Amino acid sequence: MNRVDRLHAILTILQSKRVVKAEELAAHFNLSIRTVYRDIRALEEGGIPIGAEAGVGYFLTDGFHLPPVMFTHEEARALLLAGKFIEQQTDQETAISFNNALTKVRAVIDNNKKDELDSLNQKILIQPFPSAKPSGENLHLMLIKDALVNNKILQLEYSTFKETTRREVEPIGICFYHNNWHLIALCRLRKDYRDFRLDRINKINVSSETFLRVRHLTLQEYFDKILQKEELVSVEIKVRKDLLPYLQESKYNMGLLEETIEEDGVRMRFAAYSLDYFSRWLLMMGNKVEILSPAELKEKTISLVNNLASHYIK
Repeated sequence: MNRVDRLHAILTILQSKRVVKAEELAAHFNLSIRTVYRDIRALEEGGIPIGAEAGVGYFLTDGFHLPPVMFTHEEARALLLAGKFIEQQTDQETAISFNNALTKVRAVIDNNKKDELDSLNQKILIQPFPSAKPSGENLHLMLIKDALVNNKILQLEYSTFKETTRREVEPIGICFYHNNWHLIALCRLRKDYRDFRLDRINKINVSSETFLRVRHLTLQEYFDKILQKEELVSVEIKVRKDLLPYLQESKYNMGLLEETIEEDGVRMRFAAYSLDYFSRWLLMMGNKVEILSPAELKEKTISLVNNLASHYIK
């Protein structure tokens, strides 16, 4: 990126946030702090009213506005692709909001590229096969985001496989993993942090009551704490080389730490949180895997095989 483009990009970032730290700009553009200082000075010399506060960061002074930001073709394509994911991995309200925003993006791109986006839209599919989830399932994302922004208490009716309970929770964040959205919050009923799957929330209400967020963990601190508490078990296996292409995604989900290709196969080392779950994963590999350690994993796998054989013999 040349300097003129970089200065324009820095100005765009300053417009997008209330305050931006020099360290943030340096990390974003892979620059030294000294170069960031020079670029900010160049913008100021060009007439851009940039304020600064020691220890806080840079900001554009109130009342300063630039013409609407124009999107490059690559940025518009990236937003189109993101929209496809949002349609499949969020709820209907969020998808509608994003599509409205995408319409505004289309309005400011060059006319000769609008047909190109329409054509590209027909050539991208996310999850083309029928999904197990109901189409347009309401995940209450809009209400939850409102509560997160305004530090509001959420009142939930929440169902698990065992029971349905009513909870009052203090939300700290939402995250997406294992193909589901999750709300992380302090549950007043359990008096501890809990992970709530959004598709298991039957009813939700944003209370007028607020809470002090400074008393809570951040979302990242919560997951760091979970990882520290988790008792992980070291597992070592060897698989046949012809099996490797079929494990490209699942091996990381199972906690892959190290992979070494040897003459007679591929040696893999994992940090597993559940030997029961890990043994079930190994069953899918049949006789193409050898368990090297621990012995307990081999015993669990043998037990599963014997139980399965006994079930079908009967």
